[in-house]
Amino acid sequence: MAEAKYDVLAIGNAIFDVLVRADEKFLVDHGMTKGSMTLIDEVRAAAIYRDMGPATQMSGGSAANTIVGVASFGGRAAYVGKVKQDQIGGLYTHDIRAAGVAFDTRPATGGPATGCSYILITGDGERTMNTYLGAAQDLTPDDIEPAAIAASRIVYLEGYLWDPKNAKDAFVKAATIAHGAGREVALTLSDSFCVDRYRGEFLELMRERTVDLVFANEAELHSLYQTSDFDAALAQLRKDVKLAVVTRSEKGCMVASNDGVVAVPAFSIERLVDTTGAGDLFASGFLFGLVRNAGFENAARLGALAAAEVIQHIGARPQISLKELAKQNGLPV
Repeated sequence: MAEAKYDVLAIGNAIFDVLVRADEKFLVDHGMTKGSMTLIDEVRAAAIYRDMGPATQMSGGSAANTIVGVASFGGRAAYVGKVKQDQIGGLYTHDIRAAGVAFDTRPATGGPATGCSYILITGDGERTMNTYLGAAQDLTPDDIEPAAIAASRIVYLEGYLWDPKNAKDAFVKAATIAHGAGREVALTLSDSFCVDRYRGEFLELMRERTVDLVFANEAELHSLYQTSDFDAALAQLRKDVKLAVVTRSEKGCMVASNDGVVAVPAFSIERLVDTTGAGDLFASGFLFGLVRNAGFENAARLGALAAAEVIQHIGARPQISLKELAKQNGLPV
C-alpha cells in the first residue's frame, strides 16, 4: 500500500457557524425543538438572525470540526466541502486552512450563498441548530479528488451528508475509492433526527461494509435500532459494523468491536459551557489515536480529552493545542 499523504480526510457540509446564547423562551417563540438540528431556508435564516443577540462566528460543520481537531493533535488533515465564492466563503476557507487543514475544494461561483448554522446555546449548555445548507448542498461527486482519497489513511464522513442527494453520491464515491486503495472509512451518525430520516440507509452502509467505523451517541444508537434497551442496541451494533464507538456524555464511551466492548470514562471538567462539537471533537481524538496505533482505549481517552476541552467554552473548535493537552495528560501523541 502506498504511503499516506493524510492521516484523515473528512468530507462534510461546509457550514459557517453563528453561535449565540439564548433562553428557553427564544426557542419556544421560534418553534424550535431543543437539542435538534433543523434544516431551514434563507427566509427563516434571516428571521432568526434578526431576532438573536450578539454572536460568535467561525467556520464549522460537523466533519470540519473533527478535522480541525485532528490537525490540533498534530495529524495530517484534509477537508472536502463546498462553499460559495462570497465573503463568508472566503472567511471559511481562510479559517480552516489557518487551522492546518488542507482545503482545496473549488468554491461555487453561482447558486446559493455559503451555508450557515444558527446555533442557540441555552443555560444548560445544550445546543439547538438551525442550518441553512446553501452552497454545501452543491457538493457533487466531481468534487471528490480520487488521488487525495486514496492517499488518506481514514476517510471520515458525516451523516448530515445524506440530506443533499449530490453529497450522498459524493460520499459513496469516496468510500469506494478509499476501499479500493485499502483505506478505512468512518461515519458519524451526526444527529438522532438525521438517523430518523435515513435509518434504513445507514444500516445498509454498515451491513454492506461501505463504512468500517461508526460513531454514535446514545440517542443516535437508540434511534438507529428503535429500542430503549442500550445493551440490546450495542449488541446489534457489534454485529452490523467492524468497529463502533458510542459516546455517553459524562458516562464516557463504549468501544465495540469483534473482540468485545471496552468502556472508557469521560474526563472531568470544571464547567459545562457549550456542548456544540463534543461528538465532533471526540471523533478527532479517536481517529488520531487509531492512525497512531495507540489502541482502542488510548484512542478513546484522546477523544474524551478533546471533547472535555471543547465543551468548556463557546464554539466547536479547540482553543488550545490538543497535542500539548494530550502530552500534559500523559497520552500518546
